[in-house]
Amino acid sequence: MTAEANPISIYQIRNLLLDRESQGVSFRLAVPSLQIRQGEKIALIGESGCGKSTLLDILAFIAQPTESDGFLFHPEELDVGVHIDYHWRKRNLNQLGDLRKKHIGYVMQTGGLLPYLNVRDNMNLSRHVLHQEDDGSVEQLAMQLGIARHLNKLPETLSTGERQRVAIGRALAHNPSIVIADEPTASVDPFAAEKIMSLFISLAEARNITVIVASHAWQHVNKLGLRRLSHHTQRSSDGRTTETIVNG
Repeated sequence: MTAEANPISIYQIRNLLLDRESQGVSFRLAVPSLQIRQGEKIALIGESGCGKSTLLDILAFIAQPTESDGFLFHPEELDVGVHIDYHWRKRNLNQLGDLRKKHIGYVMQTGGLLPYLNVRDNMNLSRHVLHQEDDGSVEQLAMQLGIARHLNKLPETLSTGERQRVAIGRALAHNPSIVIADEPTASVDPFAAEKIMSLFISLAEARNITVIVASHAWQHVNKLGLRRLSHHTQRSSDGRTTETIVNG
């Protein structure tokens, strides 16, 4: 079997737990087993407060779990996988930051664009941090996203949908191994959301980029053929304890 037919697992996670408690309210996220292969398109569907964003932050090495029996990160550019749980234990935050900026693109729910940079510079941000040369790829990506005419404009002059396209472009521009998107179309109408999501997935597929999307809108995500992670949330009767279990 070829490598393309059997891609490597970019994430392999075993028995991960994150516990949080604040003002008498507790939350637990449990991931008994999770495996995501290079190039997969993954959907995490659930209501607000069920832990979707928390899991995304763990996958992006932003949030640290309470405990983990194994967290192997192996983008195809690396000869060997990286044991992320080791770096968490050792507090190697610089190494985790380097892995994140090189291998991961992140699309925030609100776009997260820098208001003082124009569209071109926002999209180029990760490329500049990584010292990638200006090869015209940002302009090409902007054309594919339908925002080429806005390259010299500031984000405040764009519509909500246009800003989300810029955010998607920024996440893709440095050709990361993974793009993580947290409710990327929650702030636009359903018709625009489906169009933007379809464009996002097609651009990622063309680049063999792994996509992990959190959303509450399963209908249009399902149309795009994303694999849905198994997910169960249970709340206590008084609402003070929530536990979410994710497998996949």
